Amino acid sequence: MANDNRKILIAYFSRKGENYFNGKIKNLTIGNTEVLAKKIQSLTGGDLFEIKTVKPYPSDYNEATKIARVELRQNARPELSETVRNMDDYNVIYLGYPNWWNTFPMAVFTFLESYNFSGKTIIPFCTHEGSGMGRSESDIKKLCPDATVLPGLAVYGSMVASADDDLMAWLKEHNLL
Repeated sequence: MANDNRKILIAYFSRKGENYFNGKIKNLTIGNTEVLAKKIQSLTGGDLFEIKTVKPYPSDYNEATKIARVELRQNARPELSETVRNMDDYNVIYLGYPNWWNTFPMAVFTFLESYNFSGKTIIPFCTHEGSGMGRSESDIKKLCPDATVLPGLAVYGSMVASADDDLMAWLKEHNLL
């Protein structure tokens, strides 16, 4: 996959504020997925795009999880506050998100349904505290059937700061550098 003709986008959803972190609730000034997205950007040179909702999630962990669960049950599509300019120019999309209720936040569903990913390569990465990728890879394949979806990377949120070796191994394993 590594070649000079790739135009890379690193699109990610991340939530700062109170997060479940190594068995405890901890206040994060930068969300775990954002930390990982920036590491990928530094290694690949891709463009960063943060998936943000018009109505932000509460910084309180319990309140945010309640809203996330309701959105999932209702199959909601939260409105996004920004769009990717020139999405057609990108052929490789690293897609980052926290694992919420065994998949990605509903805002990521909105993002994936907002663009045509036919012929593009989607490379998922997620942060979690024990649930891994969940069913997120199969959800991406359902939403983007004409895209190539590569095996994702799941990193414990509490371990993102020290995930450099795992990240490099994953990128090399899939010939992404």
